[in-house]
Amino acid sequence: MEQRTFIVDENGEDLRIDKYLALLMEDCSRSYIQKIIGDQSVTVNGKSVKANYKVGIGDAVEIQIPDPVILDIQPENITLDILYEDDDILIINKPKDMVVHPAPGHYTGTLVNAVMYHCGDQLSTINGVLRPGIVHRIDKDTTGVLVICKNDKAHRAVAEQLAVHSITRAYHAIVYNNIKEDEGTVDAPIGRMDADRKKMGINRKNGRHAVTHYRVLERFGRYTYIECRLETGRTHQIRVHMASIGHPLLGDTVYGPSKDPFKLEGQALHAKLLGFQHPTTGQYVEFESPLPDYFTALLNKLRQTSGNK
Repeated sequence: MEQRTFIVDENGEDLRIDKYLALLMEDCSRSYIQKIIGDQSVTVNGKSVKANYKVGIGDAVEIQIPDPVILDIQPENITLDILYEDDDILIINKPKDMVVHPAPGHYTGTLVNAVMYHCGDQLSTINGVLRPGIVHRIDKDTTGVLVICKNDKAHRAVAEQLAVHSITRAYHAIVYNNIKEDEGTVDAPIGRMDADRKKMGINRKNGRHAVTHYRVLERFGRYTYIECRLETGRTHQIRVHMASIGHPLLGDTVYGPSKDPFKLEGQALHAKLLGFQHPTTGQYVEFESPLPDYFTALLNKLRQTSGNK
């Protein structure tokens, strides 16, 4: 276990401790720092603190960084749909039914196994051995565009944009019921539900700030085709937010009806567009993923049955 100690000077005064440490520990992401704070591995003047604690001049901050876990995550020759690649980033069009990163009991067949084979040792290490190169994720059954970072500099640059919500993320979805208004916003905190810890929901007491903007692309009577743009990136955000206003995603049997009339085997949700400042050039770049075949076929079927052609 590695131990680090910092004494706060005037440059750090009144900063949240997670932000203060992220500025000093460039080899660690802010999310990782928040994790070790949550694990009570960070103390100020000998006492454990929370991530929102504001440091003061003269505070003695001690961090216990646990030894890295050695796991045998193997590269696998899995075909990737690559939308763009350079020395810093890899833009992937993720297929349905692919898990992004390994988890206990599920260490093969993931996107990480595939990018390890494709990139070799050219992947960021900030998020540890389970998530090399992974800055953000999308659900197993969600398709679409995802960025992989090849080095720690690129990872930090993209992660910081995610933290301040400056990244453009647009998703296409098909939801139950007709949305009468042309556009709208859901601003409601999301957190785990006490009754079922595996499910997320609107949690006004302990949830995290979450905002989703949506606009109607096409109406089919009983169903609506929409675009959602995220300000935040909470777990299951679009699924929870749309269900909370009476428009769960088609195929989502967790937050919507238990029976799916189209037997989609997962929600009709596609990460269509991703835009951010390139970590090296600083120029804004944008990547778009074509709709998957199942999504296009579903749209065509809805158009035929509703009379929209």
